[in-house]
Amino acid sequence: MAAGQQTVEIGGRRLRVSNLDKVLYPATGTTKAEVLHYYAQVAHVLIPQTAWRPVTRKRWVNGVGTAAEPGQVFFRKDLEDAAPAWIPRGKIEHRTSANVYPLANEPAVLAWFGQLAALEIHTPQWRFDARYRPQHPDRMVLDLDPGPGAGLAECAEVARLCRQILTAMDLDAVPVTSGSKGIHLYAELPGTATSEQVSQVAHELARALEADHPDLVVSDMKKTLRAGKVLVDWSQNNANKTTVCPYSLRGREHPTVAAPRTWEELDDPGLAHLDLDVVLERVADGLDPIAAQGWVGSLTTENEHSGRPSTAKADDEDDAGADLLATYRAKRDAAKTPEPVPETPAHGKHEQPSAGSDADNPPTFVIQEHHARRLHWDFRLEHAGVLVSWAVPKGPPLSTSENRLAVQTEDHPLEYGTFAGSIPKGEYGGGEVTIWDHGTYELEKWRDGKEVIATVTGQPDGGLGGVPRRFAFIHATGMGGDAKNWLLHLMKEQPGEDGGDEAQPSRRAAEPAVVDGIAPMLATAGAVEDLRGADWAFEMKWDGVRVIATVTGDGVTLNARHGADITATYPELADLADRIDPDVLAAGPVVLDGEVVALGPGNRPDFGRLQNRMGLTRPRDVTAAMRRTPVHVMLFDVLHLGGRSLLRTPYEKRRRLLADAVREGGHVHVPDAFDGDVEEAVEASQDLKLEGVVAKKLSSVYQPGQRARTWIKLKNQTHQEVVVIGWRAGKGGRTGGIGSVLVAVPDEDGVLRYAGRVGSGLTDETLTGMARDFASATRKTPAAEGVPAADARDATWVRADRVAEVSFGELTRDHRLRHPVWRGWRPDKSADEVRWEPS
Repeated sequence: MAAGQQTVEIGGRRLRVSNLDKVLYPATGTTKAEVLHYYAQVAHVLIPQTAWRPVTRKRWVNGVGTAAEPGQVFFRKDLEDAAPAWIPRGKIEHRTSANVYPLANEPAVLAWFGQLAALEIHTPQWRFDARYRPQHPDRMVLDLDPGPGAGLAECAEVARLCRQILTAMDLDAVPVTSGSKGIHLYAELPGTATSEQVSQVAHELARALEADHPDLVVSDMKKTLRAGKVLVDWSQNNANKTTVCPYSLRGREHPTVAAPRTWEELDDPGLAHLDLDVVLERVADGLDPIAAQGWVGSLTTENEHSGRPSTAKADDEDDAGADLLATYRAKRDAAKTPEPVPETPAHGKHEQPSAGSDADNPPTFVIQEHHARRLHWDFRLEHAGVLVSWAVPKGPPLSTSENRLAVQTEDHPLEYGTFAGSIPKGEYGGGEVTIWDHGTYELEKWRDGKEVIATVTGQPDGGLGGVPRRFAFIHATGMGGDAKNWLLHLMKEQPGEDGGDEAQPSRRAAEPAVVDGIAPMLATAGAVEDLRGADWAFEMKWDGVRVIATVTGDGVTLNARHGADITATYPELADLADRIDPDVLAAGPVVLDGEVVALGPGNRPDFGRLQNRMGLTRPRDVTAAMRRTPVHVMLFDVLHLGGRSLLRTPYEKRRRLLADAVREGGHVHVPDAFDGDVEEAVEASQDLKLEGVVAKKLSSVYQPGQRARTWIKLKNQTHQEVVVIGWRAGKGGRTGGIGSVLVAVPDEDGVLRYAGRVGSGLTDETLTGMARDFASATRKTPAAEGVPAADARDATWVRADRVAEVSFGELTRDHRLRHPVWRGWRPDKSADEVRWEPS
């Protein structure tokens, strides 16, 4: 950039900049051009933190100066009169005046701040809405300010104490080294409390910490009380107060930054503030610890005609706070119809549990036969606190060969699920309503406006015949030109069915006549809150690979999750044939479900060690690896025994049969289910340093290949299967080889999308194997969409047919892995079955 004036274009805005070689930080020689460059490079992580917040600025027109001669600082609230017209602005009415503030909703605004030498950006804890109305705060901030004799180490200690309290309040805090003296903690809020209420909570938290740790913490701002202690400044939550924004520069002698950090970094004895060069490197590497608290709605502040803000919102906010029953109420008069007409609005999906969220009370369904002007059947599914409803003119299909039109109608209240009676003639829907069938359902997929797949289980005398029915509602825009039209389809693959075409109500679920090709049943990710009640069993989750073992008088066959024969890879598991009574085998094959593991220190499963065995088939390689890394099988289910299928037998009985059928010993283990409640089970798995817990309904049947909510998995760590799409060259100790791999995960439509790069956890042996395998798998373009230019610049692309598993800290809002660590290859998984693990 030249030193004189010039006009630049930023995000479609034209901005005049000048004096770009002016030094703003004399100690480091950092110029205005470098400040503008910094804000341009961090705009994509900074703007989500500033969006829709009024911005106050600190300006150092002649630079920050030095410690001996600090530069003059100007604090600015109101938007400058000479500000470009395109800068969005919001007004705050005070008792005697009003202030107009800029909103940093786009990169050009940050560039304009830099042009004015507005180095520090400060914002409150609340945002404007799209109509420029101040909202409740969406975050709580605690400013940990060290007094004389205290420093960052003490602030980090207090931060950990604060985190314990916030976690108990279900608040997830992110630390930010302020770039000045202390640490700020940001905890995201749902936006339902006022600033005064949040301030009161923060004040009580500070007082509680001071009472428990009087030698370390102070909650009073008097300077005489702060020597050697850390002030927990709760007052930042006042609606009129502002805090320096994450990623803002600071007007210190050096160009330090208010830098979001990970909790692991706070444990570093050498913890220090970060300058702009380090932060630029972190951002370029995709490290954004506070991303989860960023704005996810529309950042558009103008529309083409009115200059007013767009009210567009993120997909998951469309119905937030909406009255989902407004249309239902508008069509009915409670004084004229016997139908339930609740007075209290039913709010949107942010305030109601989604279907299937409570495992003790599964979501309900009802199908009502409705003799109105035209006979039809109303199919209703409990979801988001209401009954989502479709009118099916010809009734639910009982054959997989036909589709039925289903017209979506207004949402109904949950009370409607038991309604039967006569709606008066002349009223909306006038006619007789009877309950055709009702019960509960198991949700498999719910994509708003696109697709719903659910298995409904009705009554023995109901219209569905008393057996589980797996239905799909598929949106059919363009069918008759009406967006309300859907198709209702009875899925070909039914619980317990053999896939035949007909599924009449009188036909009970048939047990398979053969045992070949049984796909393992899958668990659904859940939380402790899903598992209240006494009808659950808790198994430890074993960190290995899934196996279906078929044992006959001729020996043992092992099949991986997708059906591949892996018998030759694990020959020591032939031991299984000696662990089952020959008389039992004489009656027919025994089919077992379990996990193959390699044991590490403390006899705990070690997935990294198991990598030494996976994929080997040559006898010489297998024998050598078996001596170094023997494997074991942890059995937890029996699917076929004594010549009959047990797929429809309740889990509780299957476990008893498993314990009777298999003798433990050698490489074969049948771990008991945990005897206790879910909290104790989770604590036990953590104490044993295991992967987590799998909870199973005592009454659950085995659903081959299906992911069901009757099995719930709770992981102690967050793992994700990924598809490897390329690699980048290494630096330092990895110069000349692979430094990191680029990975992707298919979205819900099966489109492969970039998910980040992984360098941590890769051993020299793994990197050597990768270099060998990738040599014959290169391609010219990336197989995934959305690869950033910074990552694509020096990448080598490979075929997207290799699956691996990583652990990671968090997931950003654009589905990028944060702090991923390589766990190993998953040859038992195919790329097309990889999906995001539910959060």
